[in-house]
Amino acid sequence: MAKKLEAIPRVLVVDDEPDLLTLMQLTLTKLGLEVVTADSRQSALDALDQQSYALCLTDMQLGDGTGLDVLAGIADRGLDLPCAVITAFGNADNAVAALKAGAFDYLAKPVSLDQLRTLVKSAIKVPEKRTHAGSGFAPAPVAAGSSSSSAVPSLVGESPTIESLRLLLAKLANTQTPVHICGESGTGKELAARILHASGPRVTGPFVAVNCGAIPENLMESEFFGYRKGAFTGADTDRDGFFQAASGGTLFLDEVADLPLALQVKLLRAIQERKVRKVGNTAEDPIDVRIVSATHKSLAALVQSGQFRQDLFYRLNVLQVSMPALREIASDIPVIAARTLARITDDPSAALSQGASAALSRYSFPGNVRELENVLERAVALAENPSRIETSDLRLTVDDHPVTQAAASGTSGVGTLAGRTPLQDFLDRSERETLELALGQTRGNRTQAAKLLGITFRSMRYRLERLGMEPDDV
Repeated sequence: MAKKLEAIPRVLVVDDEPDLLTLMQLTLTKLGLEVVTADSRQSALDALDQQSYALCLTDMQLGDGTGLDVLAGIADRGLDLPCAVITAFGNADNAVAALKAGAFDYLAKPVSLDQLRTLVKSAIKVPEKRTHAGSGFAPAPVAAGSSSSSAVPSLVGESPTIESLRLLLAKLANTQTPVHICGESGTGKELAARILHASGPRVTGPFVAVNCGAIPENLMESEFFGYRKGAFTGADTDRDGFFQAASGGTLFLDEVADLPLALQVKLLRAIQERKVRKVGNTAEDPIDVRIVSATHKSLAALVQSGQFRQDLFYRLNVLQVSMPALREIASDIPVIAARTLARITDDPSAALSQGASAALSRYSFPGNVRELENVLERAVALAENPSRIETSDLRLTVDDHPVTQAAASGTSGVGTLAGRTPLQDFLDRSERETLELALGQTRGNRTQAAKLLGITFRSMRYRLERLGMEPDDV
């Protein structure tokens, strides 16, 4: 008997930005999916009436409505259709509202196409035609909950900053102490967490990544700690939480600054006691996880404003890793871009022209590596020759991508610093200001200031001496 051909899944993509709509359409088409596009709330609702879909992806903000209207339209029609929304960066309120309205997941702009593929594959069966090998910084990241022994992710770049970061991660990987990773959005904080996991003794255990800003507050306790059958309406079976799922491995708390204060108390107890209590249970269960946290916000500032518990800050920020912004490692942009381009095209010979490489190096990417990846994905999708990307293919504009000082002055060399403060002077000034702030908050107590900053007293004393702040200036 001839094998029955499976129907090609059809996806509805809704967005009023033509470039992003085209980019998502091309990306999903490459996965072997049939894609229908809509550029407004009304055209999306019309599309829902005309044919069936396996998945819907909608932007939150549309010209004539919102993604919530599309979710409502799906519900009104009684459709069993998984839907995910795309929100503006940092707008956790919209993401939570969408999840409460029935969305199964969300993506933040600028949209990471790797995350888009992962989201789609989690929702429907994808007749994949080819594989993709991770971000511009590294090989394929290890899936949450799987062993990472066969593919250890790594940083890409040859600058002193990246070399120092490699050495630091290698040193911290073999400890079990909590690590806090800070840095702007898109700098690779989750990648650093995966490197810590994959390079350490917990490599055979699971790596569980949790976006703390994407979980509705009323579900946080049950999601983190699990629940017993009958604990609340809908709890039909016992269920483990994130802590139990990460047992023997690493629990990565991304955007940890978004945790509400009530859960911060319970999280602190779980870390201190190494035990959790499921919702509806009277007994506590022991846990064995390494905690790695990250956020693009300043936890120290949130502690001072009362939005983050000081005791939890001390527990999470024992060791700190700072991820550099892409503009701070401009000399590495060509090699990161080349690696990303080869992955996107599945063509090792694919290359950027000299002009395109220089143009990328002159731009300050607010979305960092994630935005660089999207720029290259768009260039490949729209270029006449995807194996040779020219400057015009990048479609960089001053409005979308702020120009560095080098670009504004008309120079084209990688890492040109004309008109800028020397890097060491800038770093010294920033370090001095941070030390002064910490000492001011602790009324000159250097031991407490060192704890607040997550460094040793010896390191504190060295920094004060190096900057000439010892002892008269403090």
